[in-house]
Amino acid sequence: MAFRLEIVTPEGRAFSDEVNDVVLPGGLGEMDVLPSHSNLVSTLVPGELRYKAKDGSTHELAIGSGFAEIQGDHVNVLTDLAISDAQIDEQAVEAALSRAQERLKDSENLGAENVAAMEAAIANSLAQLKLKRKRRTL
Repeated sequence: MAFRLEIVTPEGRAFSDEVNDVVLPGGLGEMDVLPSHSNLVSTLVPGELRYKAKDGSTHELAIGSGFAEIQGDHVNVLTDLAISDAQIDEQAVEAALSRAQERLKDSENLGAENVAAMEAAIANSLAQLKLKRKRRTL
């Protein structure tokens, strides 16, 4: 039995299809959503979203912060980032991470809104790097 997973970012719909299972990085830890899950709204933190397609294959995305709404046979994910391993440019992400960390060192002069933006950029970058490096062989 499958359910619809929709992932939406500010750029548009990142994913929409029937899946058998989805694991979300919730604010209190990972949560596994199976068909007929209870209705729920939860915050999401930057991390890895995994889903099992109808054919049994498992797919992973790095996602940013956001919300998940679980309702009957539908899971809606609203997030500021949803990117697959193949789409991640490791060098660009490392450079963005370094810039954000460097800028955050001057937090007294940034203001609370800019500090929050830098912290979000760091968390998103770390989520992408973790996914990209997950299966790297030595």
